[in-house]
Amino acid sequence: MRCLLLAAGWLSVALGVVGIFLPVLPTTPFLLLAAACFARSSPRFHAWLVHHPKLGPWIRDYLSGEGIPLKGKVYAIGLMWASIGLSCYLVPLFWARVFMLTSAVLVSAYILKQKTLQRPD
Repeated sequence: MRCLLLAAGWLSVALGVVGIFLPVLPTTPFLLLAAACFARSSPRFHAWLVHHPKLGPWIRDYLSGEGIPLKGKVYAIGLMWASIGLSCYLVPLFWARVFMLTSAVLVSAYILKQKTLQRPD
């Protein structure tokens, strides 16, 4: 089980890093999944991820309950709706469009419900 969790953790880290550059992949959920996998399989990798200078803040801000920066909310929702809009245009299946739009509405509601992180200027 430990090996499976380590593999899932590293796969999630890789997908999270790719998600930084590709708007279709969400970064934070993959990094949170990686942190959860590492917490159960490797305290060393968990500490590395949480204290990583670039990836760590995404996890720490969320887990501490401080929230999501406004810029991150706008970026995430905007890119998600652009991707879903393009997908709905390209996919002719009605049920697929309904599924994509429902998912986008629910994810948008979840993101908007999260506390907005106030960064000192």
